[in-house]
Amino acid sequence: MSDFLPITEKEMIKRGWDYVDVVLVTPDAYVDIPSFAMAIIGRVIENAGFRVAILSQPDWHNTNDFKRFGRPRLCFAISSGNMDSMINKYTHNKKPRSEDDYSEDGKRYNRPDRTTIVFSNIARMAYPDIPIIAGGLESTMRRFAHYDYWSNTVKRPILLDSRADMLVYGMGEKQIIEIMKRLDKGENIKDIKDIRGTVFKMGEKEIEKYKSQDDILIIPSYEEVKSDKLKFAIMTEMIFKNINPYSAKAMLQSSDTRAVIQNPPSFPLSQQELDDIYDLPFNYLPHPIYKKRIPAYETVKNSITIHRGCYGGCSFCSLSHHQGKFIQSRSIGSVMREIKKLSDNKKNIIISDIGGPSANMYFTGGKNFEICKRCERISCLHPSICSNLNISSEKLIELMKEVSNYKNIKKVFVASGIRMDIATAEEKYIKEIAINHTSGYLKVAPEHTQKKVLDIMKKPPIETFIEFERIFDNYSKSAGKEQYLITYFISAFPGTTLDDAIDMAVFMKKHNLRPLQINDFLPAPSEYATAIYYTGMDPFTKEKIYVPVLESERKMHRALMQYFKKENIPLIIKALKIAKRTELIKFFLSRR
Repeated sequence: MSDFLPITEKEMIKRGWDYVDVVLVTPDAYVDIPSFAMAIIGRVIENAGFRVAILSQPDWHNTNDFKRFGRPRLCFAISSGNMDSMINKYTHNKKPRSEDDYSEDGKRYNRPDRTTIVFSNIARMAYPDIPIIAGGLESTMRRFAHYDYWSNTVKRPILLDSRADMLVYGMGEKQIIEIMKRLDKGENIKDIKDIRGTVFKMGEKEIEKYKSQDDILIIPSYEEVKSDKLKFAIMTEMIFKNINPYSAKAMLQSSDTRAVIQNPPSFPLSQQELDDIYDLPFNYLPHPIYKKRIPAYETVKNSITIHRGCYGGCSFCSLSHHQGKFIQSRSIGSVMREIKKLSDNKKNIIISDIGGPSANMYFTGGKNFEICKRCERISCLHPSICSNLNISSEKLIELMKEVSNYKNIKKVFVASGIRMDIATAEEKYIKEIAINHTSGYLKVAPEHTQKKVLDIMKKPPIETFIEFERIFDNYSKSAGKEQYLITYFISAFPGTTLDDAIDMAVFMKKHNLRPLQINDFLPAPSEYATAIYYTGMDPFTKEKIYVPVLESERKMHRALMQYFKKENIPLIIKALKIAKRTELIKFFLSRR
């Protein structure tokens, strides 16, 4: 077993260190597993030859914890953890969540609201002249002006509200190493302005110089998007058209006398680069300082990430911003080395998930990559599967069989989301899942039934789910297995009228769909659907879209999705009366 990265002064001293090069600050518990972002970044920095310490869940009310390791030689690197801090802490109705999955025993109160801003400010107070790098999902999704659901306001780019010097967006391994190497050579953080996948800020004197450059896009200012929803939609369109790292331009957004410039995205990792990251000496355990369970670790401790990236382009997902749409797959050898680490000296290991952002995109991608480099499509699957897309599941099935046949592995399941439009086009994948990787139930996410809403979501039509279900049932029965699909749906999604919600409930009842878990739409920063929620229009077409905003209506949408619960009948009847569709009352009251 490798040593854990130090999280206390005592552990630092035990290594014979009297200083560290970088302090990684996170509100999550430190779990040394590649599913936890700070573990990956920490191991990557360590592998590059730097001394790294992790400041996990510090007290942010003073500077004491931020001085735990002394003055870092190069920088602080600050993250909000694996999630946006506000999504981690609050539900769709803005109430505190009952548990923090990334804290010991699920205890709350270990992270402040808008963690990146708070931690950056405390780090600046602790050591005023030390460079501060902000990164992680919260920074990625708030790097431009953005709608903040919890305050119901448009916020400035997070780099301007924090006291950080630079922002790293995306997964960040390449960026953080280049930054540290240049700081190590004595370069001033304020002079590092050319690294892909980073955002830097400037004052009034520099803004005009950059605005005159042809290779920089000027997007609407913070003041414009705050006061004009059409400008907000235009900003969103420009951002989404510049996600492709091979064709994207740098973008500048001003706010009063300051501005941020985003360099184009970092290029995807090669297979060797990704393999090298997952070959780093992770312990696959929480740091021994923790004596109680860490819920998120329990969920992922036996799961395997086999690729990064997603080209689905779902409008309610942050992955196109954070991991990009180009699939980066690990080699089968790399995955098997991780399986060996997890299962050696153990018996009957159950792999809870083998997948990635989507379960079935491993080793898929453009047939002619030169075409992909010029493409501005948000989704390679919607409104139809791109003719240039190779969606073969052969490599994935080969990998799943090899993992399943490993000596100490009892069973391999799939918990990542299956993209059903790809799966129905590759029926042999559904056969493999039904026969060998399902035990009773398989989770899938149709998300909605109404075509116009699914189009806004950039998801396939409900007929694709019906076809997937048919194929899955046939292969399950042929294998002599009684298996079912557990379905997930999103309620009150932008574009869903009360009539749509009623039609959806009718469809679900006729098809005996009884979702036990409903996800209420939560407008997360910088997502495409969030722009629709805030502006009431599609960012690309500028077409007006109805948005169910009132909580009273959202409750009716949710009740209709769970039509089978007796306690929902009053809300269902209320919805039917409002929509003047009372002829359906008898239908919903019947048991059939």
